Amino acid sequence: MITGRRRSVIFFTVLGVCLVVLALTLNISWIVLNWRQGVLAVLGVIFFLLIIAGMVLNTIFLVREIRRNEQHDSFINAVTHELKTPVASIRLYLETLQTRDLDEAKRREFYRIMLEDSDRLLHTIEQVLRAGSIASWPRLGRSARTQINLAELVRECIALARTRFRLDTDTLSYSQHVDDGRAVVSGDVEELKTAVWNLIDNAIKYSPNEPRIRVLLEDGEDQRLAVRVLDNGVGISPSELKRVFRRFYRVPTPAARSRGSSGLGLFIVRSVARRHGGKAYAFSEGTGRGSTFTLLLPRATQA
Repeated sequence: MITGRRRSVIFFTVLGVCLVVLALTLNISWIVLNWRQGVLAVLGVIFFLLIIAGMVLNTIFLVREIRRNEQHDSFINAVTHELKTPVASIRLYLETLQTRDLDEAKRREFYRIMLEDSDRLLHTIEQVLRAGSIASWPRLGRSARTQINLAELVRECIALARTRFRLDTDTLSYSQHVDDGRAVVSGDVEELKTAVWNLIDNAIKYSPNEPRIRVLLEDGEDQRLAVRVLDNGVGISPSELKRVFRRFYRVPTPAARSRGSSGLGLFIVRSVARRHGGKAYAFSEGTGRGSTFTLLLPRATQA
């Protein structure tokens, strides 16, 4: 079923094409009928091209704005779901604890679930706040940089993910192909931890019921360190590879809608990478064939 915004996109596209064809027809007819008036013909062609260019740019702008609004609405729906679900869950367990006399084991289980929901709620809020403040981030100066052992940071994020999602070492494995002494970068530890965590969280979120996720730390090109996260998840089509790092963008798959993706995680990863003089990119052989996300960071000069 075609949505209202998709109809708007089709309408403005068809309208723009029809106007361009009509203008071309009128201009060519005018030139043929008045070919002797050379100067006027040249001026007419120039003004005609300017008008056509304006119409084309206007149509492109309208289509982009419609798509951007659609992505924004999708983001609002996803974030609303991510905020409402844990709040409702916490409220349910609190009401149960208040109205029923439960044994100690059951109470501890309820406390654990509520703490997990609180962590999920806090994570969503932090994502939204961080994404909103990215535009105002200043350039990371030398005074704000600290020496960070990237290997320790990655291992900490993996340990947290295994605990939070209850994964074993086979499901979420880690391989390190660079010594700890050489795995040193310069930057903001909280921002880099957020970037690495978002890569792991994204791989878990878009993996099947039996995920196989590998995290690699190795030497990259141009004296950089590479953190690679490989998964066996839904995969990405070639046309979507560059779009996945845009703000609010979600891969158009059922997993993106059902698993509460806000479209901010990878946007934050790319922003953190650029702020630290690195880059982030994705690779996939296609839909259903898994993905590989890479975070490249410059090695610290004093390492």
